[in-house]
Amino acid sequence: MDKATIEAINKAVTDLRDGKLIIYPTETVYGIGADAFDEAAAKKVYIAKSRPFDMPLSVAVSDLDMMRSIAEVTPTAEKLAEAFLPGPLTIIIKKRSNVPDIVTSMSDKVGIRIPDHPIARELARRFGPIITTSANKHSKPDAVTAQEAAKDLSPYAETCLDSGPCSLGKPSTIVWMKDDEMEIVRQGAITRKQIEEALDVKL
Repeated sequence: MDKATIEAINKAVTDLRDGKLIIYPTETVYGIGADAFDEAAAKKVYIAKSRPFDMPLSVAVSDLDMMRSIAEVTPTAEKLAEAFLPGPLTIIIKKRSNVPDIVTSMSDKVGIRIPDHPIARELARRFGPIITTSANKHSKPDAVTAQEAAKDLSPYAETCLDSGPCSLGKPSTIVWMKDDEMEIVRQGAITRKQIEEALDVKL
């Protein structure tokens, strides 16, 4: 990474520690982030997006070990993670008690992903778990450039990390898991067929 990118990441990490929101790139769409353990910061995300509080937020982590620190990773979830992460997949699994209820809308599960983007992963590696949700007003089109994200959300986030257009430009696929049950909640960049082949199952 060049010096300017490193300095921007340093500023973003400082903002996260101070309970502020940031805008950052992933391979799917631009995200708005906050400290996943800070209830007040999570509330700011809902307000910034005009997002209903009964719609859970997802969390970005840097690797499988960090995923295990906030959720109970089942063997099937681990197999999915090894097949597709880092990448455009969000896995909803049972959360640990350190994840605030406001993040998951009182659910005992949390959506987790490992973004396939060096800036997003470096942020999570240096800071820890970060709330990740698309950087746009609720029900509005996803932002695939920093300019689109900042148009809606710059009043709420001082730092906007611009890494050019997102490589995929479409949201992650969301998979909900409970014991041996699994459901594709949202079809995104990863297809049902790819998941079936990775797990050798028929959904």
